Amino acid sequence: MPTRARAAWIGLVAALLLVAAAFVLPRWLGWEVWPRAPRSASPREIPPLHGLWEPKWWGPGTLPAVALAALAGGFGPALARRLPWGRLLLTSYVVGLAWLLSLAFVDGSDGISRVLGGEYEYLSSARDVTDVSALLHGYVDRIPIDAPDAWPTHPAGHPPLALLFFVGLVKVGLGGSFAAGLVVTAAAATTALAVLVALRALGAEESARRAAPFVVLTPAAVFMAVSADALFAAVGAWGLACLALAATASSRGRRLGWSAVAGLLLGAGVMMSYGLPLLGVVAVAVLVAARSWRPLPIAAGVALAVVLGFAAGGFAWWDAFPVLRERYWDGIAADRPAAYWLWADLAALLVSAGPLLGAGLARTAASWRRADRVVVLLVAAAGACIVLADLSRMSKAEVERIWLPFVPWLTLSMALLPERWRRWGLVLQLAWALVVQHLLYTSW
Repeated sequence: MPTRARAAWIGLVAALLLVAAAFVLPRWLGWEVWPRAPRSASPREIPPLHGLWEPKWWGPGTLPAVALAALAGGFGPALARRLPWGRLLLTSYVVGLAWLLSLAFVDGSDGISRVLGGEYEYLSSARDVTDVSALLHGYVDRIPIDAPDAWPTHPAGHPPLALLFFVGLVKVGLGGSFAAGLVVTAAAATTALAVLVALRALGAEESARRAAPFVVLTPAAVFMAVSADALFAAVGAWGLACLALAATASSRGRRLGWSAVAGLLLGAGVMMSYGLPLLGVVAVAVLVAARSWRPLPIAAGVALAVVLGFAAGGFAWWDAFPVLRERYWDGIAADRPAAYWLWADLAALLVSAGPLLGAGLARTAASWRRADRVVVLLVAAAGACIVLADLSRMSKAEVERIWLPFVPWLTLSMALLPERWRRWGLVLQLAWALVVQHLLYTSW
């Protein structure tokens, strides 16, 4: 068997074994790894995921999800090859949104509203905000877990633009948990479009078409429709897409315009999640793939201006992060042993992205000299982001949602698989998503 073909099989088997080990070993060996808080520990816990074993054989979204999976598995790759580009983007959005919603509605309307309506999320805090300036000036003081009026988990764990997004929803009348969930889902469904736009701008339209079914119909949809991290993923993806458009623009005016928009979005991402500065690695890969550094000064300058603007308004990112780190290690992180989570996080990533990611990454590593240079660069950069995030130990557990911004860029590796692999691999990915959604309570 040729080396490249064997690599895909090795990657797939290794991925499945890693996932199986992460699920089985803690229960078999009695490891106390605490994906959830020790006080809420349950025999139904399912490390490495933050959730519970809770099979549900049927729900309102089951039939639409199965029907969509069947149609996509049968016709998706052919449509991705043949549709004109504009129609491909439109179809990708409609299908991706339907996929997100149908999976979420397996749990009924709670599948959209349950998470964002939770006590640890943003909405409960957003509804109480009446003075943005006061919020920014007092934000850091409320991060410590023992602070008076301490922030709930998610506002404390993110810079204030994440909370301010939901404040905005409240102000325009979309502050209900179901309405806010629909907004987040609608935004999350654009992530695939941004990735495809970036690839085409970088001259890799053929790879974009091969990757489209996998990026649009990702198993990560189980977590995207119910997680604000999917919103962060969309903001970051569009920032990188605009950077790609800037780097390949045919005129100075367009380059300056796209560079400024890219900087605005990437800077906004930094102010939404402490993990999104890692997308700077992917941004460098975009510029290398485009063979142009001309957008860098404008994009970096605008992104820095966003961060400094928040500092002038009362919130300094560099002051907040050390305080957050102290809260993290004073809380659940101390109960999550790194000896397990450093590798189990990778298993959780595979649950989110699907086991075919193992085959795609192995194929990319084995054939990088012959493969699409753009895809290899973007996949390698996203992989570097994962390694850095994992080694930071600031992402012990819950990475099935925390690492959503990196998943679509890793998923591009599936475009490098042979055609026969892509045909049945898409079916595997779709079936994986349905199984995860129906057997597990994923908390997101």
